[in-house]
Amino acid sequence: MTHTYRTTAGYGPVDGGRGGWREKASRYALVPLRIFLGVTFIYAGIDKLTDSQFMAASGSGSIGELMRSVRDTSAVPALVDLALKSPEGFGYAIAFGELAVGIGTLVGLLARLAALGGALISLSLWLTVSWQTEPYYYGNDLAYLMAWLPLVLGGAAVFSLDALLAERRRRIP
Repeated sequence: MTHTYRTTAGYGPVDGGRGGWREKASRYALVPLRIFLGVTFIYAGIDKLTDSQFMAASGSGSIGELMRSVRDTSAVPALVDLALKSPEGFGYAIAFGELAVGIGTLVGLLARLAALGGALISLSLWLTVSWQTEPYYYGNDLAYLMAWLPLVLGGAAVFSLDALLAERRRRIP
């Protein structure tokens, strides 16, 4: 049995909020972030895969040209050099990685692992492509990296395949 108390915000349960609006809000707090990051990364992956100019070793708008343009200003030139060994392969790896991360995040399947993948993609892009952006807060890859961290920590507690599978495991004796 819970007792209520009077606050300036109204009445609330004395039991610390179990079942109250705060707990519900906390459970659903990461859903908008999952939707945004999931849809954004799916879109980014599809955009890369359908852009023949991007998936080229050289030429205007290509992944190869992008990597060559940031090589000397990146924080980790060796990572850019690795990408330049096979620009098309690197482009496909990023695109398929973004798709996998986006789908996993959106449906909540292996959500923490998907979020870790998203964080690693964002970190690698920040250290290479966005590193020279000044001031640093104009570069979006750092913001994406920070957006992934709550999902790495919190996973997908609701509206997810992870939650559905966990519930099924609890029911099986």
